[in-house]
Amino acid sequence: MERIKLSENLSISRIVHGFWRLMDWNMGSNEVTDLIKKDLENGITTFDHADIYGNYMVEEKFGEILAREPGLRDKIQIVTKCGIKLLSENRLENKFHTYDTSKAHIIKSVEKSLENFKTDYIDLLLLHRPNLFIDPNEVADAFNQLKKEGKVKEFGVSNFLPNQYDMLQSYLDMPLVTNQTEMSVLELKQFENGTIEHSLENRISPMAWSPLAGGRIFSGNDDKINNIKKALYKVAREHNTEKIDMIMYAWLLNHPAKIIPVIGTGKWDRVNTAIESKKVKLTNDQWFEIYVASKGREID
Repeated sequence: MERIKLSENLSISRIVHGFWRLMDWNMGSNEVTDLIKKDLENGITTFDHADIYGNYMVEEKFGEILAREPGLRDKIQIVTKCGIKLLSENRLENKFHTYDTSKAHIIKSVEKSLENFKTDYIDLLLLHRPNLFIDPNEVADAFNQLKKEGKVKEFGVSNFLPNQYDMLQSYLDMPLVTNQTEMSVLELKQFENGTIEHSLENRISPMAWSPLAGGRIFSGNDDKINNIKKALYKVAREHNTEKIDMIMYAWLLNHPAKIIPVIGTGKWDRVNTAIESKKVKLTNDQWFEIYVASKGREID
């Protein structure tokens, strides 16, 4: 599988396996281990997490597998996020659902993630959300300390607008290497708010969470979704398939910004569909046909 070079120190797989829903997959440790090994056999080496996922339990569950299979750590890249605080029985110190990007919280979150993953470094740390109360000097201090101590290789953001990204970057001594945002044929805002152009300008590959629109394409039945499905099936048949999820992945993968989909399934056949979608080469007309169907009107 193609790899994306985020920096001199970090390359990741073009498709990233997201473990947000791990606790909902109803899989035992052996099944999850087998899934990870299948990923590796097929070129997916990068795994996406956040401290809050699964009510603060996903990182620990994943770390138990790494502890049982210590040879896996050197074969994978761990992405995790911090900056959101949730009310949880697993974090009794949290008094509100809020954002916290203070130096103390970032470092505390990373230390806990390292403990959870049973590792001594994180490959890529993302700030999970923009924070209205951010002190970028504190973020810079935290990043510098974590980098100096070798606890985090590279840093990025998630759900940031271009101006928010640029503001934070102006305080940092190291480049941010990606911005993970919601992108799909149903969610076009990143193509219209300057995020994609910003990624191209800064030569960074953006990551796309919820690339299948959280399944709404398959479960919804309004006019917009039906128009998108019609276009997807048309393009799919032109590529000799009925798998519209394959076309949804291909729609992102074919974009010149080198978008990196974060897939969020525990089912291997669905992971394999994402892998196979790399072979689908959309024409300019096919890409815009899907875009126009989602917009609901012709482009200007």
